[in-house]
Amino acid sequence: MPSASTKAAATDAVADTRLAPGRPGHRRMSFALFAAGVAAFALLYSTQALLPAVSADFGVSASAASWTVSAATGALALCVLPLSALSERFGRRALMTASLAVAVAVGLLVPFAPDLSWLVALRAVQGAALAGLPASAMAYLAEEVRPKALIAAIGLFVAGNSIGGMSGRIVTGWAAQLWGWRAALAAVGVLALVCAVVFRLLLPRARHFTAGSLRPRALARTVRTHLSDPLLMRLYAIGALFMTVFGAVYTVIGYRLVEAPFSLPQGVIGSIFLVYLVGTVSSAAAGRLVGRLGRRGALYLAVTTTAAGLLLSLGDTLTAVLAGLVLITAGFFAGHAVASSSVSRTAKTGRAQASALYQSAYYLGSSAGGTLGAVAFHAGGWAGTVLLGLVAVLGVVSLTLYGTHAARVRERTSRETYNHAASPSVLRA
Repeated sequence: MPSASTKAAATDAVADTRLAPGRPGHRRMSFALFAAGVAAFALLYSTQALLPAVSADFGVSASAASWTVSAATGALALCVLPLSALSERFGRRALMTASLAVAVAVGLLVPFAPDLSWLVALRAVQGAALAGLPASAMAYLAEEVRPKALIAAIGLFVAGNSIGGMSGRIVTGWAAQLWGWRAALAAVGVLALVCAVVFRLLLPRARHFTAGSLRPRALARTVRTHLSDPLLMRLYAIGALFMTVFGAVYTVIGYRLVEAPFSLPQGVIGSIFLVYLVGTVSSAAAGRLVGRLGRRGALYLAVTTTAAGLLLSLGDTLTAVLAGLVLITAGFFAGHAVASSSVSRTAKTGRAQASALYQSAYYLGSSAGGTLGAVAFHAGGWAGTVLLGLVAVLGVVSLTLYGTHAARVRERTSRETYNHAASPSVLRA
């Protein structure tokens, strides 16, 4: 006869209606969120590979054209937290659908922007709309997927993000070479429209969502708690600084490669973003690095790799530049994986808001990196952009060293307190 524990497990399996591999709806959910990730990140970074063409068409500098990227990521950073609160009231599925619908609609208008000001404004609206996706997707998965299947489901969504970001840049690069940058943006808009339709048709209805009330005071109290935590603040700053490097490098690299001695065509420049695949490998390896080196040790390795890539990219051969991009990408994704995973581990309450704050800092870093990287390139060429990246890397090192020092002080204080409490005089008292 089955044991009591076996019966209990069977009862729990029947009662648990959340999605899992092999259960109805799980595959549909996986494909739906993968498609949403592709659409969102193809749209978010759609102009990044096109900046030299935008500059040439509008007759503007690299720093001015970079606002077509920075406006989108900056608006996303500002809207992640409030939209995460809206998802608590109106539902994850509804907010994700609305976010994608607005972003795609704007994406189909972007190619018709008459000047740079309109292009930047439309991109800002697009970024604000896209903030609803990361604000809701993780919460939807946590509510609708069984815990044992959650990591795989989140991994597929993140894979959609990276593939969307990479494919959007490659599609725009080759389309721009053939038909111009406006046609390239239209192609991304159509790709995102198809993905959004697939998402809406496939995503199962939420069965475990319970609507809550919008409580601004409670949200503000949770945010204040997180912002007063020194470790969380260091993690937010580390994420922002890593993304500053990454945003600066990938915003400006097109300008460098289109000039002598490289003089590469737009399509080949877009294909450079295949280097993103290196990041998929390094982010997956981050967990093993933390197991071997600890969190701070993994961060030191990530910043060392990033700094080495920045210095290597100063070479005048395409091989040196590509090797530098590989190291920068590997270091960035490993550092980002360590910092972002540490946020959820550190926050004891309000983990959704803690993650939203990290995403805000992360995309603010992207916005700042894109703009400052272009300004540095205009002032000092690629060496100026590399210098900016090295300053940001130095910031990560400083924060990590401070965290190491603070941890040692806490350990020493705790040990001294314990020794004092265990001393004979104290025991006799």
